[in-house]
Amino acid sequence: MRVVVADATPLHYLILIGAIEILSRLFEKIHVPIEIRDELSRDASPQTVRTWMQQPPEWLVIHPAPTEDPSLAALDAGERSAILLAESMHAELLLIDERAGANLAQQRGLTVTGTLGVLDLASRAGLISLRDVFARLRGTNFRYPPSLLEMLLEEEERRKKGDV
Repeated sequence: MRVVVADATPLHYLILIGAIEILSRLFEKIHVPIEIRDELSRDASPQTVRTWMQQPPEWLVIHPAPTEDPSLAALDAGERSAILLAESMHAELLLIDERAGANLAQQRGLTVTGTLGVLDLASRAGLISLRDVFARLRGTNFRYPPSLLEMLLEEEERRKKGDV
């Protein structure tokens, strides 16, 4: 079983677009520090996200806060704790969207992907259509380079045609 740790943003957007269950189908379990649970449960989070977090599924494993690390002070508490949990668990993958956090995680030897990477993996596994989920993602405030979406859509089309 792959050890996968998630920051809040990928969970947030996968919940919003109704694609959160792909995580359990791709990875079996997702590990998060308690700070991520708290972040997704705040009043500032959309009601859909807060409601989902009130009764998280069994595949979402919530861990106590990891020890702090001053070298990660520039990141928010959720990003810091997700990176530290990933390191302590020797995670094979960290799900994180924020560029600064992803860069620091990679510098520390972690393998990272974000929301779009997860959606691409799900498409490759035949679990979703990128065109459908990207249409829902565009209805949120998720920030992304449009050229990346187009590239992923083109790759999916080539796979469907058998060109890849």
